[in-house]
Amino acid sequence: MARHNIGVAIALPEPFQSQLQGWRELLGDPAAASIVPHVTLLPPTAVSTDQLPGIREHLTAVAACGRPFEVHLRGAATFRPVSPVVFVPLVAGISDCELLERSVRSGPLGREPRFPYHPHVTVAHDLPEDALDRAYAALAPYEARFPVASFQLFEQDAADRWVVRQDYLLAG
Repeated sequence: MARHNIGVAIALPEPFQSQLQGWRELLGDPAAASIVPHVTLLPPTAVSTDQLPGIREHLTAVAACGRPFEVHLRGAATFRPVSPVVFVPLVAGISDCELLERSVRSGPLGREPRFPYHPHVTVAHDLPEDALDRAYAALAPYEARFPVASFQLFEQDAADRWVVRQDYLLAG
């Protein structure tokens, strides 16, 4: 049975996607070319081809109950020393993301998270300490606000890029 590596996330709209993508590239993050800036709802998860229709049906039901909301990103934060990550935290939209994440991570996508859920946008990951320090300092004044009206099902393609496979409109 064929396996697919999927994830569910909120993709950032422009110009914020390009801004944060640019930071990842500038900092030398090797994942910059394959992962668009996003707020994760379900981390990379291996599923079989026969599971995909049920997963799509589940995500459609989640979207039908979810309601649009606003996200406000501000500043920089880090998961160091636990994980070598610098990110832009949410200061608004946190509880909406938490509710959406719980709904996504149920039914056919039910799984125990490796870490407690903390909505954020990664800008530097697995880089040397000095690069993580630069990212943290450079993004301290960063701020963005945008409406969230949908979330996306991503799949990792043969070139290891994460590609949007389906968009789910929040209709609740």
